[in-house]
Amino acid sequence: MMNINTEELIAFRRDLHKHPELSGMEEKTAEKIYTFLIDQQPSHIIKNIGGYGIIATWEGKEAGKHIMIRADFDALPIFEINDFSHRSVQENVSHKCGHDGHATILCGVAAQLHKKGLESGKVSLLFQPAEETGEGAKAMLADKHFPKDKYDFVFALHNLPGLPLHEIIVKEQSFTPSVTSIIISLKGKTSHAAEPEHGTNPCLAIADIMQKVMKLQYNFPAEDDMIVIAPVHIEAGEKAYGVSAGAGSVHFTIRCWTQNKLESLQANIEEISRRVAERYQLEISFEYTDSFVANFNNSRALSFVKEAALQKELSLTEIKTGFKWGEDFGLFSHKYRGCMFGIGSGENCPALHNPDYDFPDEVIDTGVKIFFGIIEESVKS
Repeated sequence: MMNINTEELIAFRRDLHKHPELSGMEEKTAEKIYTFLIDQQPSHIIKNIGGYGIIATWEGKEAGKHIMIRADFDALPIFEINDFSHRSVQENVSHKCGHDGHATILCGVAAQLHKKGLESGKVSLLFQPAEETGEGAKAMLADKHFPKDKYDFVFALHNLPGLPLHEIIVKEQSFTPSVTSIIISLKGKTSHAAEPEHGTNPCLAIADIMQKVMKLQYNFPAEDDMIVIAPVHIEAGEKAYGVSAGAGSVHFTIRCWTQNKLESLQANIEEISRRVAERYQLEISFEYTDSFVANFNNSRALSFVKEAALQKELSLTEIKTGFKWGEDFGLFSHKYRGCMFGIGSGENCPALHNPDYDFPDEVIDTGVKIFFGIIEESVKS
């Protein structure tokens, strides 16, 4: 039986929830996590990696595999409507994706590593900022202080509302898709609204691009060649009713199960847009933002998750279709052999990013157990 100080971890999680910080601004959250980790006496610890990122490492008595486990800790720009005592004190900022819970679970793993020790191998716990913007993993990996260690396997979890509490959810291959947002900017020439023929208005081109791009959609998640396209913003001209617009833009968020498929889609959208711009005699440019690489689960890493669930007597479900949201752990699982899995937050738990969502404290123990089970299975492999 694991010796988990549940009350301490719940109090820690609720404190993080009460004092959320947005992506890239997680200074106080990171300091709380760092202080907690120092008390768990890691072999070494580094902070301020790629912003406010932290990596704490415990070394075993004998040689073995080096395992990395990652958690995120940024919040979202969402007003919280809950009225419990640990509701957010920051107006329009709250933990609506459960990153407070993810970070607390990893702190629980740190406490277990301190109490139980490590017979062999090494375990690094990576606390990552700015997951919601897709910038955190990229910034940490690019930081010159990011360790040059070879990680044999990397793991992460995400809580999943709508699924049974404590259920471990696994999937072969893509757990989440590759995602990016494309901004297509068009430049023409303004004119008097009475004489639009003397200018070059981008509005018809925007409409044409919209229609052609949306025909590429194949929103069937069960299919390997899924393509999801969502128009998210359109802009043209100003609210000056005597002026015919001379510039505009259309923004799409696009997602596919693999990075190669996404890059092919990007090229297709750019080619379509260039042809339309040429037809309407407009200058065109492209910009990409909020990009996430697909979380592709390595079969060996996945087997450790399955075996850990079995050994810890946790219920496990293997799904056939992944989740369509983006998750920037994909950069880690792209670089190293990795696996992202899910843990059920309860069938009646409000959905992620909803204003009434709150991470269920009951899941903390389960998260610690499955991660510690993964460590026990993987370091000796």
